[in-house]
Amino acid sequence: MPKIATELTPIEVKRLGVGQHLVGTVPGLRLSVKPSGARSWVFRATVGSRRAEMGLGSYPAVTLAMAHERAREILDMIHRGVDPTAERRAKRATIEWTFKRTAEAYIEAHRAGWKNAKHAAQWTATLTTYAYPTIGKKHVRDVNKGDVHTILDAIWNTKNETAVRVRSRIELILNYAVQRELRPEGLNPARWRGNLDAVFPKASKVSKTAHFAALPIDEMHGFMERLRQAEGTGARALELAILTATRSGDVRGATWGEIDLQRAVWTIPAGRMKADREHRCPLSERALELLEGLPRFEGTDLVFPGQRGDKPLSDMSLTAVLRRFKVPVTAHGFRSTFRDWCAERTATPSEVAEMALAHAVGDATEAAYRRGDLFEKRRELMTLWAKFIDTKPPRGNVRALRLGESK
Repeated sequence: MPKIATELTPIEVKRLGVGQHLVGTVPGLRLSVKPSGARSWVFRATVGSRRAEMGLGSYPAVTLAMAHERAREILDMIHRGVDPTAERRAKRATIEWTFKRTAEAYIEAHRAGWKNAKHAAQWTATLTTYAYPTIGKKHVRDVNKGDVHTILDAIWNTKNETAVRVRSRIELILNYAVQRELRPEGLNPARWRGNLDAVFPKASKVSKTAHFAALPIDEMHGFMERLRQAEGTGARALELAILTATRSGDVRGATWGEIDLQRAVWTIPAGRMKADREHRCPLSERALELLEGLPRFEGTDLVFPGQRGDKPLSDMSLTAVLRRFKVPVTAHGFRSTFRDWCAERTATPSEVAEMALAHAVGDATEAAYRRGDLFEKRRELMTLWAKFIDTKPPRGNVRALRLGESK
């Protein structure tokens, strides 16, 4: 029986670096951390006269407590005279582990660790469209380089961003198959470095950054006048998105519980933010006026509920407003207009403008020391933005405004 190591807490496990680390509580249980950052649970035990090593799943999808439970179950089987590795093989033999089935198992295992349900849906959609037609019915152990090349050849140069995601997802699924002993260890045919990088050009050499269509700065006043004349929830949601320079998804999912009308602040929780951190958004007088004029609906806390009431307004509602106005822009493009205005028409420091857009500012070291969110400076900026929108564009030279300066 192996020696029981010092018991580690979940936080201590989370901080472990590269290597094989005994975590205590159950003898033989350890966390394997690879240089790539991949983490998985490994359990070593003596079965009869031989040493056996069994994978218990990836971390953090399988928590420390879950790993303890799985390891104890295996120990109990051994004490009862059952060979857990033989039982695993027998169980797997009764299931046809196709690539599709393995992918579904991977998605289910990692679902709890993903930010939202949309992430799992995106995995399923891309694999269904690009991978399953070629390898979906193939046993996962038989997926090879030729299969991966066939999938990527069709989309690498035409849909590069999607191709990069597909490649990465196939690689992770095949790694999962190895850990589940559904596939022998060896070079992953979907691995990039030292493998596919010899066949396909780098993504940066293929893809061109696609910028969201944005409205010219001096057209904002006229557009907003038209928008305010339009009726409907979609028009009001788009107006709030423009006034706050937030993403349309943040606006559509807004709840009254997030909005403090007295303090003129909208606090978007981390779970709804792209950067996975809370964002305090200052509300200008016009934004407050808009919100105070909105109806509140029974049975929902949503500011902009959809037709069903319990679901947010759809993104197509905002798109429909823009199509009705026949302007070749996207809802997201107004964030670009706001950023252009900050740079070209104000003397706003870059970090203030970036924080207004809820973008990360600086590197990890700078972020660790920057505790504030420049909220009061951002409040001044959003007030300037609302005033700019409400003012007809001047003729002739345009002078840059500084924070704290009025027109």
